[in-house]
Amino acid sequence: MFDPAGYRTVLLDQRGAGHSTPHASEPDADLSANTTAHLIADCERLRERLGIDRWLLLGGSWGSTLALAYAEQRPDRVTEIVLFGVTAGTRREDDWLFREGLGELFPEQWERRRAALPPELRGGDVVDGYHRLLFDPDPAVREHAAYEWCLWESATPAWPPRTGLSPRFEDPRFRLGFARLVTHYVGHDSFLADGELLRGLDRLAGIPAVLINGRYDLQAPLRTAWELDRAWDSAELVVVDGAGHSAGGDIAAEIVRATDRFAGSRLGH
Repeated sequence: MFDPAGYRTVLLDQRGAGHSTPHASEPDADLSANTTAHLIADCERLRERLGIDRWLLLGGSWGSTLALAYAEQRPDRVTEIVLFGVTAGTRREDDWLFREGLGELFPEQWERRRAALPPELRGGDVVDGYHRLLFDPDPAVREHAAYEWCLWESATPAWPPRTGLSPRFEDPRFRLGFARLVTHYVGHDSFLADGELLRGLDRLAGIPAVLINGRYDLQAPLRTAWELDRAWDSAELVVVDGAGHSAGGDIAAEIVRATDRFAGSRLGH
C-alpha cells in the first residue's frame, strides 16, 4: 500500500492484537485499559519514540475510526489521511453490522448467531451476550462463542458474500482475541460519544484525504464515507463499484493510487 521509495512505513498492532502483549486471547485478559483514548496515546508515544514529526494516516474499517479519532486530537501531526471501508464509530454503524440491521439481508446467518447464545441471553443485546461467553471460565464455551462470532463476520465482507469461515479466522487464538476486542469496543460504543467524529471534522480542515469505499460494502455502508466527504472540504470520495469490504482488488489499487499521489506531491511531481 506504500511505495518504499517514498515512505517510511510504520505498522501498529493495537493493544491486545497481533504481536502486542498481553494478547486479548489470554485466559485472564483484562481489557479495562484498552480504549480508544489508550490507542490514541499509544500512537503518539510511537510517533515520538520513532522521531516522526508528522505522518500520513492509513486506516481501514475500525482503523478508519481510530485514524479519525487520532487526527481530530492531533491534527498538527497529520500530513494526509487515506481511509477505506470507512467507519466513524457511530451507534448506527454498530447496530447495522453487529445487531439487528444486517440480519435483514442474512436471516439464516443472523438466526444461527442468535441461536448459539444460551436461552437466557437470546432476548438481550447480542453483542453483550457474546462478550460474556467470550470470557466464560470454560474454554470450550469461549471457543464456541468465538467461532460463531467470526462465522458471522465471515459472511459479509466480500462481494458477492461468502459461506463458511474466512481463512483469516482459522487460528483459534486469533478468533478469540478478535471477537473479544470487537465486542469490547462495540459494547462501549467505541468509547466515543455518538457522532463525535462527524461533529469534529472542522479540526481536519485543510488536511488532504481520500475516502475509498466499495459500492457493495455491507460492513461499512457507503453512507458514512459520503457524509464525511460532504462535511470535509479537503476530502475526496472514491466509490469502487462492484467492491465490498475487502482491502484487495480494486480497493487496493485505489489505496496505492492515493498514497502514490501524496508521495508525488511532496516530491513536486
